[in-house]
Amino acid sequence: MKSWLALVAAPTVALATQSVLYSMVTPSCGAQVRLAMHLVAAVALAIVVVLAVLAFAESSMHRREPASHDSDEARTPVPRRFLASMAAAVGALSALVILAMWFAIWVLSPCATL
Repeated sequence: MKSWLALVAAPTVALATQSVLYSMVTPSCGAQVRLAMHLVAAVALAIVVVLAVLAFAESSMHRREPASHDSDEARTPVPRRFLASMAAAVGALSALVILAMWFAIWVLSPCATL
């Protein structure tokens, strides 16, 4: 099940990206270069998008299966479809979070203090 990857790994990648970007602020301020921060955000976004697309593909695959409730074996696609749909949504939300962090890198200077 590819949807578990998007359900668990996508938010983990988003949180790890936030930690890595936060740790890169001081070196980026000292060197006045933000290229490494942009690369981290781009790689994280690519990973999360791939995970979300895989979950969406699995959701689409389960969507085509019949959802009859006659036997126990026929009911298994419904929870799998729900899990895959939620994994795709979590992956998309994680991608939006990473995009928001990346936008802040574009707009704000790493040396800006409040």
